[in-house]
Amino acid sequence: MQKQLTDLNFVDLLVIENSFIIDLPYASIHNFTQKIMYDTNARAYLRKPVAEALVMAQRKLNVQQLGLKIWDAYRPFHIQEIFWAHCPDERYIMKPVRENGQMKEGSAHNRGCAVDVTLVSTITGKELVMPTLFDDFSPAAHRDYMDCSVEAIRNRALLQEVMGSCGFIGLPTEWWHFNWHAAHEFELCDLPHY
Repeated sequence: MQKQLTDLNFVDLLVIENSFIIDLPYASIHNFTQKIMYDTNARAYLRKPVAEALVMAQRKLNVQQLGLKIWDAYRPFHIQEIFWAHCPDERYIMKPVRENGQMKEGSAHNRGCAVDVTLVSTITGKELVMPTLFDDFSPAAHRDYMDCSVEAIRNRALLQEVMGSCGFIGLPTEWWHFNWHAAHEFELCDLPHY
């Protein structure tokens, strides 16, 4: 019998916290590859301690009538390989490495220990203004980019502050990407996420 993600301490984010807004661009053509990369039944999974930390971030934001929209969480390793073929640039895509057919290096997404998120209003459900859209592979997406509105800078800083207080580390080149601080404690995976 093939292993399932739940056998490896993964949890479905909507099961652990149903107030998250899940919108997976890779389950549609609305992503940088312009192809459907995930099964349309794909769910947002993370390792249990990572998911629990994300719930803590959600609760901190809820006090301000804000919440998280999840664009990506666990990502199968073979999808990482496809992404790398589309954009072989380590500023934006972690290079996946196999040795003798075995997964050796990859993204924290492939470990169930990274999330791509933005802020939303819990009143309107609308996204807050940020410096760029998701998967904008340009300097405007970098965390230190300042040539954008004061509102976008403030929202980016709030997201960074809350996620950082819950154990996540932001990727310098993508304001939306956060790695769990202990991601390397978990193995790379290539199982389906539905």
